[in-house]
Amino acid sequence: MAKKHTDEDMGSAESTGLSRRGFLTHMGVGAVSMATVKTGVAPPVSRAQALPATELSKVSLTINGRQRQVLVEPRWTLSHVLREVLGLTGTKVGCDRGECGACTVLMNGVTRYSCLTLAVEAEGAEIVTVEGLMDGENLGPTQEAFVLEDAFQCGYCTSGQIMAVEGLVRNNPNPSLDDIRTGISGNLCRCGTYAHIFAAARRAAASRQGVGGEL
Repeated sequence: MAKKHTDEDMGSAESTGLSRRGFLTHMGVGAVSMATVKTGVAPPVSRAQALPATELSKVSLTINGRQRQVLVEPRWTLSHVLREVLGLTGTKVGCDRGECGACTVLMNGVTRYSCLTLAVEAEGAEIVTVEGLMDGENLGPTQEAFVLEDAFQCGYCTSGQIMAVEGLVRNNPNPSLDDIRTGISGNLCRCGTYAHIFAAARRAAASRQGVGGEL
């Protein structure tokens, strides 16, 4: 029965002048043709618009109050320039796609993922990294709060957490617990030290207001 069915199918195909193999070949050619037509719709980028990825550009960056002149490729991220060019390794790179927050810095007082920020975008902005919170060899208030509240375990996310809290208390001197949760919601801690981080944020806010002790 199976062979009879196959023969009938082949005979039917031959009677229409198109075999199954011919049909698939025809459809394949058609698909390639369609793809070619669709690809041709978008005009190519002109040479004047395209900038070679490896061409170096001079960028002036203000980092931790200091003006830095650096040569960068247009594709380089701020996190790459901070770490690999300027040696400011306090800024960590975790996911490198804006999900973990380890690379958080302040730009004009606002928290920013440096792994999603091109270095050329940062020109003209005031950038603060975790190193910039220190007063010489002394920890800044937010850094000290993290130490006193034991707000870290492995420590890899800590610099980003500190910068998130610093950005929060600079813009909200008296944050509620909900404000704190929202303020650090873009920063992940794989060790789960959130209760200590919340306490550190409250202590940092109190310290900025001149109130001692844990809230």
